Amino acid sequence: MNDASASYRLVPGAPDSPVILHVPHGSRVIPADVRAGILLDDPALERELDHITDAYTDRIAEEAAERSATRPWRFVNQLSRLVVDPERFPDEREEMLAVGMGAVYTRTTHREDLRPADHDGRPLVRRYFHPYAAAMTDAVAERLAAVGRAVVVDVHSYPTERLPYELHGKGPRPPVCLGHDPFHTPAELLARAEKAFAGFGGTGVNSPFAGAYVPMRYYGNDARVSALMIEIRRDVYMTEPGGPAGPGVGTLAKALAELVDEVTAV
Repeated sequence: MNDASASYRLVPGAPDSPVILHVPHGSRVIPADVRAGILLDDPALERELDHITDAYTDRIAEEAAERSATRPWRFVNQLSRLVVDPERFPDEREEMLAVGMGAVYTRTTHREDLRPADHDGRPLVRRYFHPYAAAMTDAVAERLAAVGRAVVVDVHSYPTERLPYELHGKGPRPPVCLGHDPFHTPAELLARAEKAFAGFGGTGVNSPFAGAYVPMRYYGNDARVSALMIEIRRDVYMTEPGGPAGPGVGTLAKALAELVDEVTAV
């Protein structure tokens, strides 16, 4: 297995499932040579990982897959988003460059230095970002070939209190935020998600985070690929920041499995 392919894991689901549960931000793993380029000392890096990692989202997706009548596929990032963030644009299109958090971060969640300001992120993009994007594109292509459609469900979490890096954090912070894309998120998919996650104290749409992940090959041009982002406020299921998981993990997995089953049955 090469270095790039070790950075992600595609867990097979049922051959007739259109659903891919995408978990891009759940890992804290940073390879030693990448760690050497990060300015933070070890305690500060651990604190940053507490804030930036979508802790336990891999567990939520795994338990949801186990509960689902038709097992979905899972695409899981094995590395921290502090290595590369696979959901950013790798170029000037990325608005988070304004706070030093493009595909390769140079600033922390609290806008402190993470890497030198003149850090060249292109080697990390070549080494990790592009192979990840290609593998995710292939996973979607395989669902299209097998089933004729693909549904990418992004599983994320976010802190109860706004962090300084957030560009759009002044709006509502509901227990479950649903990220909606005007082209790739059908109204029926959004309605099913609102129903599945209604029991956690309310859902909202596109606040504090918006949109949904679709591989660039299909983005904006192939309606067979639908997508939804699920952002879970962390106090719903864990102690913040970076603390233990609570019973919310299981109840969230049950809700996600309900959504998967409804989407699959369409």
